[in-house]
Amino acid sequence: MVDLVTQYEKIKAEVDQNTQHVFQTAQFINGPEVKELQSELEAYLNVKHVIPCANGTDALQIALMALDLQPEDEVITSDFTFAATVEVVGLLKFKPVIVDVDADTFNISLAAIEKAITPRTKVIIPVHLFGQCADMDAIMALAKKHNLYVVEDTAQAIGSIFTSKDGSKNAAGTIGNIGTTSFFPSKNLGCYGDGGAIYTNDDHLAQVMRSIVNHGMGKRYYYDRLGVNSRLDSVQAAILRIKLRHLDEYTRARQKAAAFYTTYFRNDPRVEAPAIASYSTHVFHQYTLKIKGIDQYACQEYMQAHEVPAMIYYPMPIHTQEAYGPENFNHDEFPVTNELCTSVISLPMHTELDEEQLTYICKTLESYLNQ
Repeated sequence: MVDLVTQYEKIKAEVDQNTQHVFQTAQFINGPEVKELQSELEAYLNVKHVIPCANGTDALQIALMALDLQPEDEVITSDFTFAATVEVVGLLKFKPVIVDVDADTFNISLAAIEKAITPRTKVIIPVHLFGQCADMDAIMALAKKHNLYVVEDTAQAIGSIFTSKDGSKNAAGTIGNIGTTSFFPSKNLGCYGDGGAIYTNDDHLAQVMRSIVNHGMGKRYYYDRLGVNSRLDSVQAAILRIKLRHLDEYTRARQKAAAFYTTYFRNDPRVEAPAIASYSTHVFHQYTLKIKGIDQYACQEYMQAHEVPAMIYYPMPIHTQEAYGPENFNHDEFPVTNELCTSVISLPMHTELDEEQLTYICKTLESYLNQ
């Protein structure tokens, strides 16, 4: 699904030089590379504060810890997503309120959010799934109306740009109160281990979150609040600094590959290509097709037998997972997610795909569908 080896070979000299410098200075935690990455991300995203941390799940947890929520306060988020988004809500003893998604973009449904709001609702977490923004104009309007926080899960959408109705453009993760991201190796901006970051334009929230990531300290050995140990190490920051310089190039490569897939299947009525919202660019963390009536696992097995690593994101709705109490949800309230979980297949999507590979992938899927 990703080709990090070939990608590394192209930037090897830059990466090796930066990481070697870390080894030579032995400043492995919160060294100069971390501070430089922070500044460069702030400039790239046009956001006041970036707080690096250990991984994307920690980023979500720290964001919620900074909001002074109370046990059983409700947090609304998407059913069709990776579990981390919901997991952190439960870990902090808040109540996850899971809602359905939009059939076209796969992002959280505005109607479902509005229906789910109660007096105990405190936060909305829109997941910018697969590489494009949720409808942040509408989400922010709802949040303002009901006095709610918005925490953007941008783990799959770094580099995506949201265009508001007034024409202003903002990077994914910089529109709500807080944005979070992951630097897991397969992400559009990925390191060679684990890492994450939190964004905000709010000075107070930035101060609180910088404290939380470092055991709740403000001044050294003075603990202002309960915190965690969640720091991005300098080696990963050194790698990310190099890859950030190439991120726009990587995005263009992904968009070119996505355009090839979409063009190839445009006249096939069995295959529905990803929809791109009018208000967002799409950076294609995943390229996910909808194919009605497909046996996903048979298709995946066929593709893999022909050396194409197709994936199923996601095979089960969050509301059906044992960890989140499926008995607490009405299965019929999630028609879109229920359908997506039986009809999606994701094709390889990364920066190193060439036309020969793309053609082979498409012909392999087509061959399966023509059986």
